[in-house]
Amino acid sequence: MNKVYLLLGSNAGNRKDFINSAIRQLISKGCICIAMSSFYETAAWGKEDQPDFLNLVICIETSLSPTELLNLNQEIEKSAGRQHTEKWAQRTLDIDILFYNNDIIDLPDLKVPHPFLQDRRFTLIPLAEIAPGLIHPGFKKTVVQLLAECPDKLEVRKT
Repeated sequence: MNKVYLLLGSNAGNRKDFINSAIRQLISKGCICIAMSSFYETAAWGKEDQPDFLNLVICIETSLSPTELLNLNQEIEKSAGRQHTEKWAQRTLDIDILFYNNDIIDLPDLKVPHPFLQDRRFTLIPLAEIAPGLIHPGFKKTVVQLLAECPDKLEVRKT
């Protein structure tokens, strides 16, 4: 089994329902949820003129390959009404693969560890809640160290 950390987020509609539904769909496809952070709310990052995001991080075990998991995540996003119109636009659901085992993956459609996770408090704070000592395989730093060095200053509030 592969150990994977996912960030789930939403800033449209009933955000919590979209995220909870996505977790149920992942489980229904054989993923085992072994840890889940609290929900956190933060202002939009990257494209700031939109509603606040609700985010959480889960750790799953899965037999899916990285590309199979990416395809499943995209199917779940689409089932929630996600439309890929512009980068960082408002969305009903976003599922990012943060870590996949200790692998470094560099494919045209998939980069793992997630290339922006060290720059985003809304990712690092829930990740630090469930895996503070997890080591980034590229930077060789723990999640807590990355959080201490993170340049993002957006407030991240536990809900």
